[in-house]
Amino acid sequence: MLEKLMEIEEKYSELERRMQDPEIYSDPALYARLAQELKEVQPVTLAYRRYLKAQSDMEGAKELLSDPDFREMAQEEFDLAQAEMAQIEDEIRLLLLPRDPNDSKNVIIEIRSGAGGDEAALFAYNLYRMYSMYAESKRWKPEVAYLSETEIGGIKEVSFIIEGAGAYSRFKFESGVHRVQRVPETESSGRIHTSTVTVAVLPEMEEVDFNINPADLQIDTFRASGAGGQHVNKTESAIRITHLPTGTVVECQDERSQHKNRDRAMKILVSRLVEEERRRQTAELAAERKSQVGTGDRSERIRTYNYHQGRVTDHRIGLTLYKLEQILEGALDELIDALVMFEQAEKLKATES
Repeated sequence: MLEKLMEIEEKYSELERRMQDPEIYSDPALYARLAQELKEVQPVTLAYRRYLKAQSDMEGAKELLSDPDFREMAQEEFDLAQAEMAQIEDEIRLLLLPRDPNDSKNVIIEIRSGAGGDEAALFAYNLYRMYSMYAESKRWKPEVAYLSETEIGGIKEVSFIIEGAGAYSRFKFESGVHRVQRVPETESSGRIHTSTVTVAVLPEMEEVDFNINPADLQIDTFRASGAGGQHVNKTESAIRITHLPTGTVVECQDERSQHKNRDRAMKILVSRLVEEERRRQTAELAAERKSQVGTGDRSERIRTYNYHQGRVTDHRIGLTLYKLEQILEGALDELIDALVMFEQAEKLKATES
């Protein structure tokens, strides 16, 4: 591990040197790439330097242990430095874990109502609102690409992009089936109903991330419409793109501009195709999933929201929080932090076995 840390520190020093070259600013793409590389290795480098400092302090204190006049003070400094080294070692192990290359990307979230009819559609709206509020609390920007509503304010399906550095790293654990248990407003007998909503989470990809033959695409334009057939606009600005080899269909109707809708639809299409390819490869290498929280499969029940008891249970890690109201208002950090820690622990187990 120490050899790897020395290599990382050398890389960091080299990147710092290159970033100080005035000529680097004449090439924005190169500057952005080097800045990103520097950002990625900085946490490990700084932790390693703190480790070396603690190691030096410990060795200095060790030399004074034989002096009766300084033994008590030296022992205290030795113990503190030793404890700090152990703490930094744990920190470095986490920092050296394999990173998801998509963590820094924007995220595409697709929510679809499942079993439960109107009640499922209403809960789909609750989840959309929850994710939007969480994104806004992080100063990220949610933008709807496609929305199909019901007459009573529910959502049959919504596809939206959240723009912000690291958005995917926080939302990626949300893929799967979300179950709600509550008494619908239309239920006169007070009987609790169970409904489901499916969430798919994709890192936003660019067209360069997946080679698409233009001949494989069927692109249609149509007029965007809202609930009840009300037209959002009177021009054919909405876009439907069909990837003929896979039958994947993406619609985008939020923007007034046909060009913007096409660009957004292509990003969503590419992201879906990349995700399907990832799933195919993952299925072939199922053992690698041991280090991940759940499978991310859309058919996997990951969480239950019980309104009667005011609780939210994440079934993958066995965590129950009696904070339903706060969570639905976008307070997701406690849940997501627990999922991140669990995944890190599983990855550590995998590297040690």
